[in-house]
Amino acid sequence: MIEWRERHISEKHLVLLLSFFVGMFSAAAAGILKTFIHLIQRLVEEQLIGDDRTWLYLVTPMIGITLAACFVKYIVRDDISHGITKILYAISQRKSIIKPHNMWSSIVGSGLTIGFGGSVGAEAPIVLTGAAIGSNLAKAFRLDQKTMMLMIGCGAAGAIGGIFKAPIAGLVFTLEVLMMDLTMTSVAPLLISSVTATAISYLLTGSEPMFPIREIEPFIVSRIPWYLILGAICGLVSLYFTRGMNRLEQWFKHRIQNMWLKLLLGGMTLSILIFIFPPLYGEGYDVIRQLINGDSLSSIENSPLEHNEWAARNGAWLLLTYFGFILLFKIVASVATNGAGGVGGIFAPSLFMGAITGFLTARIMNMSGLSVPEANFALVGMAGLMSGVMHAPLTGIFLIAELTGGYHLFMPLMIVSVISYLTIMLFEPHSLYAMRLAQKGELLTHNKDRNVLTLLKMDSVLETDFVTVFPEMTLGQLVQVISASKRNIFPVIDNDGRLRGILLLDEVRNIMFQPRLYKRFTVSQLMTSPPAVLPFDMPMEKVMETFEDTGAWNLPVVDEERRYLGFVSKSKIFNSYRHVLVHFSDE
Repeated sequence: MIEWRERHISEKHLVLLLSFFVGMFSAAAAGILKTFIHLIQRLVEEQLIGDDRTWLYLVTPMIGITLAACFVKYIVRDDISHGITKILYAISQRKSIIKPHNMWSSIVGSGLTIGFGGSVGAEAPIVLTGAAIGSNLAKAFRLDQKTMMLMIGCGAAGAIGGIFKAPIAGLVFTLEVLMMDLTMTSVAPLLISSVTATAISYLLTGSEPMFPIREIEPFIVSRIPWYLILGAICGLVSLYFTRGMNRLEQWFKHRIQNMWLKLLLGGMTLSILIFIFPPLYGEGYDVIRQLINGDSLSSIENSPLEHNEWAARNGAWLLLTYFGFILLFKIVASVATNGAGGVGGIFAPSLFMGAITGFLTARIMNMSGLSVPEANFALVGMAGLMSGVMHAPLTGIFLIAELTGGYHLFMPLMIVSVISYLTIMLFEPHSLYAMRLAQKGELLTHNKDRNVLTLLKMDSVLETDFVTVFPEMTLGQLVQVISASKRNIFPVIDNDGRLRGILLLDEVRNIMFQPRLYKRFTVSQLMTSPPAVLPFDMPMEKVMETFEDTGAWNLPVVDEERRYLGFVSKSKIFNSYRHVLVHFSDE
């Protein structure tokens, strides 16, 4: 099969053909996930709960999370959360290998989580599924890493196009969030996958947008200042979303180690929040539809505010307060879902919070005497929050336009998205997706110099042919070591292999030819401290900064217990840098 392909089909044509199949399979995966979620939701609503047992809505999310956690732990036996981060990691490591189980495991895990009411989204899991399809299909045809990376992008573009019916957003998301280079070689396959997936989604579910709008007010130039204010507010809410989500996830991950305790704490937290704020149940797409169509009161059904006389008398401000608390606690509900063992992404939560942010901003402006359309603000608020959280203003603009059919609101979409992005960039240089990799120095960006340094690893530039000496050695013994060495630096270590200092040949050159001093001096008297010591896991970008700060040409490398491992030199890094840069440029 492979040999026949190599003889009859050129690699260029094969890539275009595979991009079509990747788009088709990604759309099929998106359709399967949607169907799976709806089947579980129907089962929960009709068979498990019915009309007289609505209190079970407090229990079902915990059931879904438990099933998903057990599925991941005992069947998959691998971490399948943070799908977009996993794709970024695969791309950043230039291996572009995503495990085969990701072609189906995220569908099952997120279907169970969301179908039973988990407060997360299905989009990130399906994007990971599409990327895994692209990676493994490329691997099956023995394509090189550059093409495998392109196929991952095709899978992600197809997944976005398939689940949102948004072909342009699929392309832009891949270029903007996954940080793939924009070249004609890459654009054509990405477009084929995205358009193919969207067309199949149209065939399966019709051509109506995901969030159809009944009525929409046209854009008015005089409202630009209010859209600027909304953009800044969306940027600040995005900052709260990003940092709050990251810190809560870290707390769940590091403070609670027991799986069943996580399930109990996360499930109880989610149940309490859903009891007080029913809109936090599930993805929240019904609330979005209500807000962008001017039906905010429907969102308080089954909540403590419904049929409450005191609430009716204080309705205006109480409704604002209620939605404000929903905005505040949505990230808690999402982290409780994922932290307890559920599987889901942040697409839906960011859209949900964006719609609420836009609605609240418009309602407060209207109560202050202005006249702004609340539905329009809810719609563009989704774009603003997605742009801020993902650091992807183009994705926010095109995705919301395609999701709602609100193409004639491009101006406010652009204004709010750009201002939100600029606002969060003042405080947070990385998106929530990229933050974890950036902290480890494993993230590729559009900066080619930084990318090359990211691709360089310490073990590829580490030099280990330096002769070690001990502090108690005499000058005479040191001279014998020097005579057999080709280096002019000698690491000084103790009996446990820990680095104590370094000894430079220049420091002993003036006394090494005086035999009368051979027993007078020891290495401990002659050694010096190195300008800096490099941990083995230090990112190469930080290594170069250390070289610049110290002015050194060679620096020692140690492990976590300060055991000596070798030296890194500027010349070695520059040579490796040139080799990687040539390979990088060829691609």
